[in-house]
Amino acid sequence: MSSKLFDLSGRRALITGSSQGIGFALAEGLIAAGASVVLNGRDEGKLAEASGRLGGAATLAFDVTDHDAVRAAVDGAEAEGMVFDILINNAGMQHRTELQDFPADAFEKLLQTNIASVFHVGQAVARHMIARKAGKIINIASVQSALARPGIAPYTATKGAVTNLTKGMATDWAKYGLQCNAIAPGYFDTPLNAALVADPDFSAWLEKRTPAGRWGNVDELQGAAVFLASAASSFVNGHTLYVDGGITASL
Repeated sequence: MSSKLFDLSGRRALITGSSQGIGFALAEGLIAAGASVVLNGRDEGKLAEASGRLGGAATLAFDVTDHDAVRAAVDGAEAEGMVFDILINNAGMQHRTELQDFPADAFEKLLQTNIASVFHVGQAVARHMIARKAGKIINIASVQSALARPGIAPYTATKGAVTNLTKGMATDWAKYGLQCNAIAPGYFDTPLNAALVADPDFSAWLEKRTPAGRWGNVDELQGAAVFLASAASSFVNGHTLYVDGGITASL
């Protein structure tokens, strides 16, 4: 099999929420495969720092939950020649509270950050991809797309919605030459999971519950992203790829 199938040379990727954690790791992986990367976030300072760590990667600051701001940023970048061949919708947040006590404002914030943003950015970028009859959209879902744990029911709802919106994107946009898929990470050592990583009881439970017997390392998501961003996945559409050490495969 030719390595050219996974070659991203000449392609540009926009990755939301990419100043740290999974988004930053995915940026590193795509750059290693030959792509140029545009980092996104709201904090221009964090973006500048992340850009420096990646050798000066381009940045595009906007709030993924603001539909008008997203559209203006994406349309403006495209008008200036910053063509997006690949989009990774990675921005997300977590809030842990038992459901009976879950604050309504936190629920609304989860909806906007974890699922509405996928619609806003996905639609804005897809309009340009459709005109070119080509494009790759990768949404970051979660094992919580399929499973639930106490204290994160609204998060679970948003990630279930991400997998179904991914199917809807593929259903509407495959005819225009787009491939729209999702990656569902298991438990990875990221800033979002810092409280869990620091909890020895949780880590002990996770190691027993996961067939691989450990937390995932964020660089282990890079291969899945390169595959779904490359020509190797040209007939893969509407799929959610679980990268979870086997946790969704076992009881």
